[in-house]
Amino acid sequence: MIVSLIVAKAENNAIGKDNDLIWHLPDDLAHFSNTTKGHHVIMGRKNYDSIPEKYRPLPKRTNVVVTNNKSFSDQKCIITHSVEEAIQIAEKNNDDEAFIIGGGQIYEYALKHNLIDKMYITYVHETFDADVFFPEVDLSNWKQIEEVYHHTDEKHDHAYTIKTFVKK
Repeated sequence: MIVSLIVAKAENNAIGKDNDLIWHLPDDLAHFSNTTKGHHVIMGRKNYDSIPEKYRPLPKRTNVVVTNNKSFSDQKCIITHSVEEAIQIAEKNNDDEAFIIGGGQIYEYALKHNLIDKMYITYVHETFDADVFFPEVDLSNWKQIEEVYHHTDEKHDHAYTIKTFVKK
């Protein structure tokens, strides 16, 4: 099974503020949805809580929430207490690709502990005020296999590039 990470980050690594997304990029949201649909999505509890209730759990995906809070419960998702346990669940369920979808602490942990095989990174070509950031990644250990650029338009206030990397 491949363990992938998917994130949209600004030039200053900003990924969120006040437990919400900073920008609205409909085509990137569609990319996220299409890429993760049918798979396990692994996220921290704060990230799960930030998903608007009408979209929670994320549809057509197995939502796995990692939390230290032993009393947290939600019948609509799987609760775990470690990223490794979440990955094991995806593996036991025969998923061929599980996705780490945030937030900042979960990304940092998964990268620091070498749990990621593939990264889908949307680079938003601007800087933003934020309180959650994506960790620095040494890309010398990764091979870029795809790149798609998106201009600003009537639906997208910010240009962005989606790059896909695999571990060397």
